[in-house]
Amino acid sequence: MSASETGPAAGTDPGSRDAGPDAGRPRRLPRTPVPGLFWRILGTNGLIFVIGTAILAFAPVTVSSPVLLSELVVLAIGIALMVAANALLLRASLAPLDGLTTLMARLDSLRSGDRLATTPNRDLFRLVDHFNAMLDRLEADRSISTAVVLDAQEAERRRIAQELHDEIGQSLTVVLLELKSVVNRAPGEVAEDLRGVQELVRSSLDEVGRVARRLRPGTLDDLGLTSALSSLAGDFSGTGGPRVTRRVQTGLDDLGPDVELVIYRIAQEGLTNVWRHSGASNAELSLARDDGGRVILRVVDDGSGPPVELGSGIHGMQERAMLIGAQLDIGPADGGGTEVKLVIPPPGARRGQYPVRT
Repeated sequence: MSASETGPAAGTDPGSRDAGPDAGRPRRLPRTPVPGLFWRILGTNGLIFVIGTAILAFAPVTVSSPVLLSELVVLAIGIALMVAANALLLRASLAPLDGLTTLMARLDSLRSGDRLATTPNRDLFRLVDHFNAMLDRLEADRSISTAVVLDAQEAERRRIAQELHDEIGQSLTVVLLELKSVVNRAPGEVAEDLRGVQELVRSSLDEVGRVARRLRPGTLDDLGLTSALSSLAGDFSGTGGPRVTRRVQTGLDDLGPDVELVIYRIAQEGLTNVWRHSGASNAELSLARDDGGRVILRVVDDGSGPPVELGSGIHGMQERAMLIGAQLDIGPADGGGTEVKLVIPPPGARRGQYPVRT
């Protein structure tokens, strides 16, 4: 029999403390001490009872048998005062729990940075701090997993766009050139029909190019965010949909590739929703930096108003905004229609930013 068959299992330390009769059993966690909140409640109630007993013992109050009506009134007032004092003290001690409950009720997994302020109550500050730390961990885990998914999506979009450009685009270009050669040699009536087919192939080639640009905007990589947004607005205006007015501020070159990609994708999804669902005749795409250093993207239309239910597109916009610590609001616009507003804080104020590699 070999030594590996008679010796300890692989990866087991012969000198480990766990080796022995208790090895493999679940380790028992140490008991946590009784929290200070328990002692505060117990002490509050005990103090109230001690004060009440002292008042009954030293005050000129007697209780006869049977109890007289006047004595019953005095006892009722005393009990009411004790209950009121106890309620006030307990309410002050448990006040942070109300804030914790309110935060849990309004908490949204796609809105980062919503935290409960640390309370001066020494009994509950650990609970609040641990709850905030739990939210930090959950947001970090969700952001990382979302970044991985979006990273895979962008890589797949880039691959498909490259194949559309290299394979289908080049094949249609070859067909277009061959048709041009055939048209030049064909008789008049056949040549006219071939010219119609030639125009159809040319429009198909243009459509393939537009789809490839939407999947992976080469303008964003080559010319920057300003040119990419202007090109995006021009593409939507040229598709027979609403007329898109663009107001894009120049000089926004310090945002970084991740933030630029998020801005472009949210603007693209916003204009897609305007084109498909709003029934609007006019839309506006604007990007500017305000006096506080925030970069604000707005997509506004004059259509039917905000959606009643949030679809996958809007959900994806919220996830992208969360990745860069931005605030996304979708609501009614002034004068009707829908407004999509993305507010990106300055780099030093962003919370929970995770890279989206492309």
